[in-house]
Amino acid sequence: MARTVTIAMNGVTGRMGLRQHLLRSILPLRSAGGILLPDGSRVQVEPILVGRDEEKLREIAAAHGVASWTTDLDAILGDSHVDIYFDAQITSRRYAALTAAMQAGKAIYTEKPTAETLDEAIDLARLRERVGVTAGVVHDKLYLPGLRKLRRLVDEGFFGRILSVRGEFGYWVFPGDDQPAQRPSWNYRSQDGGGITTDMFSHWNYVLEGIVGSVESVIATTATHVPTRWDEQGQPYAATADDAAYAIVEVVTPQGDRVIAQINSSWAVRVHRDELVEFQVDGTHGSAVAGLFSCVVQPASATPRPVWDPDQPTQEHFRGQWMEVPDRDDFPNGFMAQWEEFLTDYLAHREHRFDLASAARGVALAQASLRSAAEHRRVIVEPIQL
Repeated sequence: MARTVTIAMNGVTGRMGLRQHLLRSILPLRSAGGILLPDGSRVQVEPILVGRDEEKLREIAAAHGVASWTTDLDAILGDSHVDIYFDAQITSRRYAALTAAMQAGKAIYTEKPTAETLDEAIDLARLRERVGVTAGVVHDKLYLPGLRKLRRLVDEGFFGRILSVRGEFGYWVFPGDDQPAQRPSWNYRSQDGGGITTDMFSHWNYVLEGIVGSVESVIATTATHVPTRWDEQGQPYAATADDAAYAIVEVVTPQGDRVIAQINSSWAVRVHRDELVEFQVDGTHGSAVAGLFSCVVQPASATPRPVWDPDQPTQEHFRGQWMEVPDRDDFPNGFMAQWEEFLTDYLAHREHRFDLASAARGVALAQASLRSAAEHRRVIVEPIQL
């Protein structure tokens, strides 16, 4: 009989847990017959849905052919037939659940941030080292076409010496009064673990690590641009968390070069770019702009020579002077691609490259950024010591 890996999926009633992890990752893998291993065999995957809303769990399970669901997390973690615990809950619930899962001997795969505080994030990484389970943290953006192309350019030496990075992320999230908000209300309440710095800077840390180098320091300013929002029941509430963050991050490359990264993140901005997030990398030999899917380049040999003239309209079409980086590979859904890698690592009893220590470094950048904003100064992001 073929082996089946059972995955307890907590948080699938939320947008990310449902769409990206259950519907676009685990269920397609199940339909394909499971994970294809290097020897040509397959190991099937079977989800168990976990959450607090019994009605929603029942509806999702029935709609998508999932046999098992439960609201009893403790029972699931005590079930010897469950192999992996996955967490896509709100941030404030994650630390306790991940701790309990590892103590129960379960492998874990989790969204980020892994915890609300750096101390808790480090505790999780240390616990994993003690119990020895396989642990992975979602680093989905590094698996997407645009950033994979950007990484390829770095590996091929396209940029020469990298000078700077500029990141722009965000879109207008409706307050919820006349149009439904695209994000859950807890995102805008600090008491519930909300805030764009806490949410997104864990992403920016692994993007910078994966493309450029290690983060060394940050200067940041945060804001709550929209102070009143409306929740899922149509009731107004005070937005106590930041909905925008503006940061200057110092990054050190493996070669020892110092790179300045400027990253703007906002849920109160209207989009005038090709994708909801874009990163521009400028180097001595060329530049590139990557979104989640596309990547364009301008090498030094094709760089124009603009002249500043405020008295004449610009005649150059600057966007047209960039070249598209072609798709050389097949790019599956980024979430599913990392699920496949994590499950392969789990089955091979080896560590996943994006572990709880990498998640702790993301929390460290977020906390350093919040401290910088509160104290109006540059803050060193201390290395994680396990």
